[in-house]
Amino acid sequence: MNTALLSALREIETDKGIPFETVKGVLEESLLAAYLNRDEADEEARVIFDEETGDLRVMRDDQDITPADFTRMAAYVMRQNFMQRLNEIHNEQLLEEYGERMGDIVTGIVQQAHRRMTLVDLGRVEAILPASEQVSNERYENGQRIKVYLLEIREPGRGPGLVVSRRHEGLLKGLFELEVPEIYDGLVEIRAVAREAGLRSKVAVWSKEQGIDPVGACVGPRGSRVRAVVSELRNEKIDIIQWDPDPARFIAKALSPARVREVYLDEDEQQAEVIVPDDQLSLAIGREGQNARLAVKLTDWKIDIKPESQAIEFEDEEEDWEPDEDSTMRRCRAVLSNGRRCANMALAGSLFCGIPSHQAQAAEFEGMVEGRGSDE
Repeated sequence: MNTALLSALREIETDKGIPFETVKGVLEESLLAAYLNRDEADEEARVIFDEETGDLRVMRDDQDITPADFTRMAAYVMRQNFMQRLNEIHNEQLLEEYGERMGDIVTGIVQQAHRRMTLVDLGRVEAILPASEQVSNERYENGQRIKVYLLEIREPGRGPGLVVSRRHEGLLKGLFELEVPEIYDGLVEIRAVAREAGLRSKVAVWSKEQGIDPVGACVGPRGSRVRAVVSELRNEKIDIIQWDPDPARFIAKALSPARVREVYLDEDEQQAEVIVPDDQLSLAIGREGQNARLAVKLTDWKIDIKPESQAIEFEDEEEDWEPDEDSTMRRCRAVLSNGRRCANMALAGSLFCGIPSHQAQAAEFEGMVEGRGSDE
């Protein structure tokens, strides 16, 4: 009775979570393939594993034709083809399970930490944290517990691989979903996320439920909820702002902590000109332009920030229009979709700036002036 083999197969069933019938079938297929490679092999043969005794036999119909050296051959196959095929099946099962969880946040333990590639043990499977998905100012140590974002499944040469990320914006979003019950329950929504991993992020939140402060819900009592997210991200700075359906108000909030005077929108070009007090200019732009970059990512608008001292107040123009050399010192006459006047300076010889839609207004204006002149 081969109890050692039977015990080994049962152990594989438990450790890898592969049904025993599948393990048994893979063993029989692997041994049969090895047997059929022999010169004297019988093409009608089949390999049978006895689940009660643990014995392996080569059978043809009811005749036992097991070779004398079959035990040695079985040991070799167990070390090579059999285990390789079981690992493939194990990976296929796990990746089928994890394939439905792409975008989730999971906790893992760092196994091998390298800048080029770090291995993270997720319990039943190891995942790859490649250099491109690591945060430059984070250091990973063996045995360390970290949360990661399930990014994708790759197909490298030796079988499928699960790839996780610490840089993805989905990690930040998922951490807030874990920490804020109102988000989990659907009472608060994360409408937009912009992140420069390891440095600073902006999160826009919104609630359709009256009486719920979405920003306060994400900050938590005495800042406990946002502090937990910041701690997991190794002190990454996080700005939480309230999403607004009005693009102008949303853009103004996205540039916080800077105060904004006015926002002028060109919806055709999806760009905004923002006027800020002179003492708020550096704050609005941020260190190396970081605050402005994040606001652009968060709102999906092009943003041009100008100090208040450069915004020339509108002065009523005479009703008749004639271009002159000083027209570049005038503010563009175009009216934006929000009813406000464009904050840009007019081009030389024109009362309008160079934005294409505003030049179209210039053509209409010129036609109107010429028509008025012909009527007279």
